[in-house]
Amino acid sequence: MTRSRGWALGLTIVLGLWAVAVTIGVHAGAWLVGEAVQALGSTAPRWFWPVAGWLAAVLVAGPAMLLAWLSPVPFARTAGRQWALTALLGGLLGTARFVPDTYHEVYLALLALLAAAAALVHRAVRGRAERADRWLLWLALAAGLVALLPWLWVGAFGGLVETVAALLAAVAVAWLAARPATALTALGASPRSTWGGTALGGLTAGVGLLTLVAGVGEPAVQLFALVAIPPLAFPLAALARRGRPAVPALLAPALFGPLALIDPDETTLLLGLRDVAFWAVIGAVASLILVLLAGAALVPATGRVRWLPRFAALTAAVVAAAGVLVATALGQPGLHGERLFVIMKEQADLSGLRDVPDRTTRIRQTYERLVGTAERSQAPLRAALRAKRLDFTPFYLVNGVEVHAGPLARQWLEGRSDVDRVLLNPQLRPLPVTPGPAHDGSSVAPATPPWNVTLIKADQVWSEFTTGRGIVVGSSDSGVDGNHPALRSSFRGSDDSWLDPFGHTRVPFDPNGHGTHTLATAVGVGVGVAPGAQWIACANLPRNLGSMSAYLDCLQFMLAPYPAGADPLHAGEPQRAPHVLTNSWGCPKLEGCDTRSLQQAVDAFSAAGIFFVAAAGNTGPDCATVTDPPANYPATFTIGAVTRTAQVASFSSRGPTPAGLPKPDLMAPGAAIVSALPGGGYGALSGTSMATPHVAGVVALMWAANPALIGHIEQTRTLMLRTTQPVDATTSPCGQADTAGAGLVDALSAVRAATAATQTPTP
Repeated sequence: MTRSRGWALGLTIVLGLWAVAVTIGVHAGAWLVGEAVQALGSTAPRWFWPVAGWLAAVLVAGPAMLLAWLSPVPFARTAGRQWALTALLGGLLGTARFVPDTYHEVYLALLALLAAAAALVHRAVRGRAERADRWLLWLALAAGLVALLPWLWVGAFGGLVETVAALLAAVAVAWLAARPATALTALGASPRSTWGGTALGGLTAGVGLLTLVAGVGEPAVQLFALVAIPPLAFPLAALARRGRPAVPALLAPALFGPLALIDPDETTLLLGLRDVAFWAVIGAVASLILVLLAGAALVPATGRVRWLPRFAALTAAVVAAAGVLVATALGQPGLHGERLFVIMKEQADLSGLRDVPDRTTRIRQTYERLVGTAERSQAPLRAALRAKRLDFTPFYLVNGVEVHAGPLARQWLEGRSDVDRVLLNPQLRPLPVTPGPAHDGSSVAPATPPWNVTLIKADQVWSEFTTGRGIVVGSSDSGVDGNHPALRSSFRGSDDSWLDPFGHTRVPFDPNGHGTHTLATAVGVGVGVAPGAQWIACANLPRNLGSMSAYLDCLQFMLAPYPAGADPLHAGEPQRAPHVLTNSWGCPKLEGCDTRSLQQAVDAFSAAGIFFVAAAGNTGPDCATVTDPPANYPATFTIGAVTRTAQVASFSSRGPTPAGLPKPDLMAPGAAIVSALPGGGYGALSGTSMATPHVAGVVALMWAANPALIGHIEQTRTLMLRTTQPVDATTSPCGQADTAGAGLVDALSAVRAATAATQTPTP
């Protein structure tokens, strides 16, 4: 080997390593940045993802082109030329990520169009490729199906349109990758090559597949593909020893796996470490291992087994049958996706309800007006949906209908004169194994009232006035551990005090821990602000990701409770509604909401005389971060968080809202709050989620101390806002009102003011 040839081959190896490092580094880094931005309550701009893709493509393609132009060695020139091509194609395919992440079907369709167009252009320039031998096609398909098997186990299909679009995208990308993958494989594989040549061809083709596949899939689906797809170059190299393999048959099933069976919206780490991202990593690694084993088996088989062509089709059929078995027996069969929430133009008129003096009558009239408006105004739409055989679920708290359909029905729905707008209503896909609680308690119960309870002087209220007896607090959250010692005795009981629309459990249960913690801060024995109050609950965050319909399921249950399985529009019992609602959640765009989505619901609770408390959010310290419903509405009593020293917590969201309203309204302890967690233990969590139930507990104490205040929302708000402890936020660029509201809630002063309020105006 001459010195120049040695240098050229060495540079080729260095360039291959550079391409792998840059591609993985840039895309993994971009995903981590996106996760960090999302953790702060925002989303990365859509241009960020294509720009990251093109950055990686240019950083790889530039040196590769130099190698192709300057190297005296044909091997190096071919590798450089093909790697430059695959990197640029990856950048091109990544351009489809401009599509908003909530329109996954549109993204997949655009990806398919870009890949098909690029393949046609490449074919026009380079000419038609040679046909693969039929038996090699069957073996390639078998290897591709082997790569698909783990995805059929760990993943779940979305909607029909989404699945078909994923299939088309997988086929188009596989077709596009065929020519460069074949050219790179040929650098090592030949009829006389064995392990060394096959490995060389696999490595060079693997680098090309890596740089191209970097542009395929939404973040973080593309990262899973980067693990699972490049190893297919090794069975490809093994097959190339006997002829021209069918690259699309090999790549399409493997690409279809992550594109169709992993929902990119559910890969966020905000869902926890044992959710979709965890299982997708397992699927990608398992696919990698199976593919490498298939490649290792094909090397001797393609070189020695003469009867292999006769059994190629049978091999593909056996693997396909195994795929069906895995999908049905071990996987999550069926379609899980494509739902819309249709908001009607007409919303119920709730005027005059605040003048109704009797609480029960007031709530019932609110319920009847809402239901009556929904039944009348939705009738034509329901009839049209039945005619089209589309399943639907009507809602009344916000006059709307959840429709089991996707983008094909959206334009038709948006064109109706009785429809205001159509929102996406994402659905969680099932997991192979339900994850355990995200929060579990390892601490024992506090021996004395914790600091957060004493800071707001709730413990002084117990001895001087009340513990909240006679008041019912409603919680919509991840659920509740009903057997926890802090909560067991205060559950209201009966068949209309617990609802689980997802797991359909019959007794209070919490698969996460968030709901148990927040509710116990409001009413828990030993850790709660109003330990004498009762509670009811509903699960609206099964895996820490909600939707418009999920939130409304629980909010309707709170306005008019009903037994599980009953019709909320006709079986609701408004006289069983709780007095106060604690809501430690928000509905961002990721979950399908816009800024107006839940305003009608919150206004209905205000009209009914049910006190609605909600968390401001954890996207501080930036200003104008109180953005997600329901925290941004005038009728919501929005709560920010302070630390043990009564300083505004750095994470606490600040106002103003998108409509210019000053928020939050009030502050409460929210940093390292010790409360109940599933399993009987206790632990500390932080967030405005932890602050919110403090205020719900204070309302319970006020109304228990003076029942004449029950239902008087504005007067109760005014009393709390006038009796606060000071919180200094003068140095905040957002201003005092938009950083700390009226200050820190003072339970003792608020209850004293409540007992003195003997003359209460009509609600």
